[in-house]
Amino acid sequence: MPDFQKLDTTIPVAPLKLVVMDSARELGDCINKDLIDIRKHKHHMPKDEITFKGYLQEDYRLKFSTDRFDSGEAKATLLESARGQDIYLITDVMNHSISYQMYGFTNYKSPDDHYQDMKRVIGAIAGIARRINIIMPCMYESRQHKRSGRESLDCAVMIRELKDMGISNFITFDAHDPRVANSAPLGGFDSFLASYQFLKALLYNIDDLIVDKEHLTVISPDEGALDRAVYFANVLGADTGMFYKRRDYSRIVGGSNPIVAHEFLGSDIAGKDVIIIDDMISSGESLIDTAKALKDRKAKRVYACCTFGLFTNGLNKFDEAYAAGILAGVLTTDLIYQPEELLKREWYINVSMAKYIALLIDNMNHDISISSILDPVGRITKRVAEYKEARASQTEQFSLELEDDM
Repeated sequence: MPDFQKLDTTIPVAPLKLVVMDSARELGDCINKDLIDIRKHKHHMPKDEITFKGYLQEDYRLKFSTDRFDSGEAKATLLESARGQDIYLITDVMNHSISYQMYGFTNYKSPDDHYQDMKRVIGAIAGIARRINIIMPCMYESRQHKRSGRESLDCAVMIRELKDMGISNFITFDAHDPRVANSAPLGGFDSFLASYQFLKALLYNIDDLIVDKEHLTVISPDEGALDRAVYFANVLGADTGMFYKRRDYSRIVGGSNPIVAHEFLGSDIAGKDVIIIDDMISSGESLIDTAKALKDRKAKRVYACCTFGLFTNGLNKFDEAYAAGILAGVLTTDLIYQPEELLKREWYINVSMAKYIALLIDNMNHDISISSILDPVGRITKRVAEYKEARASQTEQFSLELEDDM
């Protein structure tokens, strides 16, 4: 948890303002509410000192607009001054629900459209604000992080371009490959994990989960997610394993080489609960194939914890997998757009990240270390111990305490 006493003795970099893009409206509104609550009830700042002017606000969101012309061209306009402010711009480049009119046709915004809108707002603020920090939970073109053959390096170009535009810090979550930050090595870059929030959601929603090596295994669906699985398993004290994907490199389907088989590496999982951990659900076919392979090996229940749930091919396959007992539940965060039909699914568990981001912004505005927020090992260990104690004593205290945690 943050050290609020240390925060109370540190002067903010500048008055804080949130720039919430339309794509991240729901998440941004929740962050704003949590930030107001934190600063009203957690801090004890001197109200009359000039260095804390504007510290307590009824709304931290900066007013602006991004207007579209009939031709599809656009512009960003600030509706109030951003001069001298510490700006935190929040965007969701994966939101596919926002549309605009162009030549009489309805177009839905792509990640490219969201990225360009964000750059327009940066262009309106740059040179005026004290500092610009970007919070882009799912990185633009994150899967195009390395070059194969004659491909473009879109993610690295994005990082470099934003640094050239004058941003100070780039904040993302569960970066597909954090090494993409090497494209602008002198700028601030942080990639956070949702490990603690996933654990909290699992313990709160699954009453009979036993957290030890004999009853729980954390699985990586491929070699790329192995670091995440090993980290999560180690802090939980659970077993771990992985699949590796055999692909047909002679063909390209949907932009990638199709998977022909999943090979498992790990100990016996018969009778154990299994957590599949990864950064992203795209179509979900690979995840469901992995869950099937785990059930074939007599796994008790299979849960999936993925930071970003895109569900690009819809939800029907997940409905079928849940009905067939292949998947017991799917957990993703609210860091990107979630359609209403997803939130209504019986198998879906939403993992809220708004309070965590609000605490992160609060710390960064004071320009102090965020290591206590960045590394959740202590909090995970504490929660697991409390959960085991609560199960042993058959009390409800643990569940009640979880509701007020970040």
